[in-house]
Amino acid sequence: MTAGPVAAPLALACVLAAVVYTAVAARLRRRGDAWPWRRDAVFAVGCAAVVWGLAGPVPGGPFTAHAGRHLLVAMAGPALLATARPLTLVLRLLPPGGPRRGLLRVAHSPAAGWLLFPPVAAAVDVGGLWLLYRTGLWAAAHRNPLPGGLLELHMLLAGLLFAMAVCRLDPVRGRCGLPLRAVTLLAAGAAHAVLAKSLYVAGPPGTAFTAADLRAGAQLMYYGGDAVEMFLALVLAVQWYAATGRRRARQAAREALPAGVH
Repeated sequence: MTAGPVAAPLALACVLAAVVYTAVAARLRRRGDAWPWRRDAVFAVGCAAVVWGLAGPVPGGPFTAHAGRHLLVAMAGPALLATARPLTLVLRLLPPGGPRRGLLRVAHSPAAGWLLFPPVAAAVDVGGLWLLYRTGLWAAAHRNPLPGGLLELHMLLAGLLFAMAVCRLDPVRGRCGLPLRAVTLLAAGAAHAVLAKSLYVAGPPGTAFTAADLRAGAQLMYYGGDAVEMFLALVLAVQWYAATGRRRARQAAREALPAGVH
């Protein structure tokens, strides 16, 4: 990932998104609605991760720095943004009417359902990484600023799509159970790990990184990817625990009813 022509606009958009999110959450609280402060913090940290990955200093050689930016922009940042439930926040603020109905129409559209189907989102995200690192796309993106800028945008959006599809915290089309999302996360993590291991041995076609830089970047991608995937797995574990608790509570309530009332 290089500092392409869209890096600065994307970074500015993330800063503005953090400001808007904080303002909307504050407005909800002023009118008496509950909105946890931790979500504000998670969204702000997610935006900061993306901004840092796009425009901040990342130590290491060229490939190691790229791996760090990749983790921040395409994995850590999107995972944090998705868990802050931005769509839910906007829907809570909008009154009944055209804008709210329009947003719900988009979120519940067949296109959104397909894109947020976990296997499809994983294919877009991880498949894009395999194309980047195992074809001549990397070299082309570094020769021309425009493909490099589009690459930055794709990595951010694909990472956000995958995180939203796996976490499934916002109201979107389709009901995907925890088993499917967990298996998808496991498969995507394995594909990312294999890609990182392959980069430890050989860099992207058309590039000439030093062996030390290539290995350091591959290790960062491997272990950093594991950390983000563990975070997403924790989100799924919390959802499973909450769903199990609700089922047990309903069962206990039914068992407590007098005979013949069920």
